Amino acid sequence: MSEAENARWYVVHTYSGYENKVKADIEKTKENRNLQDQILEVVVPVEDATEIKNGKPKSIERKILPGYVLINMIMNDVTWYVVRNTRGVTGFVGSDPRKPVPLTDEELSNLYQTSEEVVIDVEVGDSITVTSGAWEGTVATIKAINTAKQTVAIEVEMFGRVNTVDIAFADIKKL
Repeated sequence: MSEAENARWYVVHTYSGYENKVKADIEKTKENRNLQDQILEVVVPVEDATEIKNGKPKSIERKILPGYVLINMIMNDVTWYVVRNTRGVTGFVGSDPRKPVPLTDEELSNLYQTSEEVVIDVEVGDSITVTSGAWEGTVATIKAINTAKQTVAIEVEMFGRVNTVDIAFADIKKL
């Protein structure tokens, strides 16, 4: 069995917002100390999402685990020391700080089983205007948000009665 086959995935807790800096620092130290055969990969897990602001969709990358970095490495005193003493790292995830617990194969595979999510800059109760479709120009208040269908429910008056209508995220603009 080669050295690389002994490598396991570990989770490191970082200060919030320091994930990319920690990744860069560990990779730099790995190069400087010639540890490429012991620290194989450093990953900040991200997923693609669509953010809608003012009715305009925009693709973004969002961290799956804010405050955490995944490292594929062979655990020994040297690699433990390098990672643990990287600026921004608060410690390995696990009950014993001197003996980090690697991720199981199941935990690792579950990390990346996410579907693309849409993030929208409105909430229930916000006032919006409909920008296209049959209700274009209608000003309404959001009554519900359905992220699975990517719609918002608004109430409109039609023939003297109030009706609930679903409008696509892309067809609204926050007031």
